Amino acid sequence: MFFAYRGFTADPDRILDELSYGRAHHRALHFIHSAPGTTVNNLLAILGVTKQSLNRVLRTLIGDGLVESRVGRMDKRERHLHLTVEGDALERQLADAQRVRMRTAFREAGPEAVAGFRRVLEEMMDPEMRRQYHALREGRE
Repeated sequence: MFFAYRGFTADPDRILDELSYGRAHHRALHFIHSAPGTTVNNLLAILGVTKQSLNRVLRTLIGDGLVESRVGRMDKRERHLHLTVEGDALERQLADAQRVRMRTAFREAGPEAVAGFRRVLEEMMDPEMRRQYHALREGRE
């Protein structure tokens, strides 16, 4: 797992390093892309980080014009997060780098191995994380 994770993150890490970003920035971009309009509180729950560390990341991404924070329509205290055109382009670049690696691995391993791999990954999740994962996959928060 460790070595596979290193390989999976190597390509995006090189891109992020050129921009002086880290994996926390990548995770935020990924989940904001996956659920446009997600709230800061929802992102906190998904990432499992402190509010202080997420605020540091979001401040940078917002300041650099990659993410915008919009006040909630129903609840003015909520902040809804959206990628800008530039943020979407960076997220796509990072995801494409990982997709190439995954497609190659999936092609080499074959469909049965891929199905088994997905099942193993899902079984490794805690029940609450599995619930969040299924909600994201279904487009719910």
